[in-house]
Amino acid sequence: MSRLLAIIMAVITGVLIAAGVAPTRQKEKTTSPEGTVRAFYDRVRADDYQGAYALIAPSSNVDFATAHRDIAGRDGSLKTLSQLQNADTRVIANHGNEALVRASLEWRTAVGELFENKDLKLVNDNGNWQIVWPKRHEQNLAPQVIPVNYLRWDIIHSDSEANEWGAQNAESPHVRITSMNAVESEGKVIILGELVNEDTVPGYVDVQGILIGKNDEQLGEETSFDKISHVLLPKEVTPFRIDFDGVHLNQVKKVTLNPTSILVPASADPVIGVLHQQLEKTDSGHTLLKGELMNQSGQLVNIPQVLATYYDNAGKVIWISDGYVDQALRPQIPIPFAVTVNDDIAPKVHSYRVVVNHYVMDRSTA
Repeated sequence: MSRLLAIIMAVITGVLIAAGVAPTRQKEKTTSPEGTVRAFYDRVRADDYQGAYALIAPSSNVDFATAHRDIAGRDGSLKTLSQLQNADTRVIANHGNEALVRASLEWRTAVGELFENKDLKLVNDNGNWQIVWPKRHEQNLAPQVIPVNYLRWDIIHSDSEANEWGAQNAESPHVRITSMNAVESEGKVIILGELVNEDTVPGYVDVQGILIGKNDEQLGEETSFDKISHVLLPKEVTPFRIDFDGVHLNQVKKVTLNPTSILVPASADPVIGVLHQQLEKTDSGHTLLKGELMNQSGQLVNIPQVLATYYDNAGKVIWISDGYVDQALRPQIPIPFAVTVNDDIAPKVHSYRVVVNHYVMDRSTA
């Protein structure tokens, strides 16, 4: 799963880069703080990182490699597979020879948009403004040995190379949909639910949804795509969400759900802990579920994805939201996350559950 995801992301990222429009240096103005930040991110958008680095003040004491990792990501994270699409800038403060500019960034990835805010300090050097690049304070752990004693399931394949992934000649794991709720939100019908692996072996799972209209016509057919934990260990439960754009609930007569499962090798590690999770209101009045992810294993997790399920006071699934974290999870170092909750859903939330999908580049399973 992780290798397939990496290949897909790499291909789409290449297309996004090829579609980018390189800015002309002649149009760049670095005689104002906002102009310098715009020029900086124009160069980033054109993959001209050396040009962007030239706009960083020497007093920052940051080398090119470090600045490049800070901007474009590291460790095979989702940021490394993204392309900057838009950068909106706004001056927060301007005090003569120093200024503060906020850049609101939109990065495009194979799994949707990533949004990032950067507050950048600038200094005036003989009429040209330069960026004082912020120092990144990273927690470094001492070398240590972490014992690995998690359960693991391997599969002995037949001689046919066609069965390298997914043992099609073996009985599929038994899975069952335990709950389903159809709602209308954001101008579409959304099917929410949960699926359990009732078997003693792991499985790769997916859910197909079909909407039937009042005249028995098919209104749409979709899958859960990435709104599900695809690899389920025995007795594990995953949320799933299927979106049908442009369909209204009053058009729907029947919902058909078809869960599928394939026997796959899997491991119970890496274990990712979810810490300090809580619902919070933003300054604009919207609701976020925030917390921290802790990689409790010894290997790097390149791309973590948070899946949050929200329940009402009767235990019914009323919403599912997800979000990718743009940083890789290094062992034992907490990384913050935040996912949105619809404003009309937030007052009804009685409890919630968070699971984490993980994609590891150098393994065949996730």
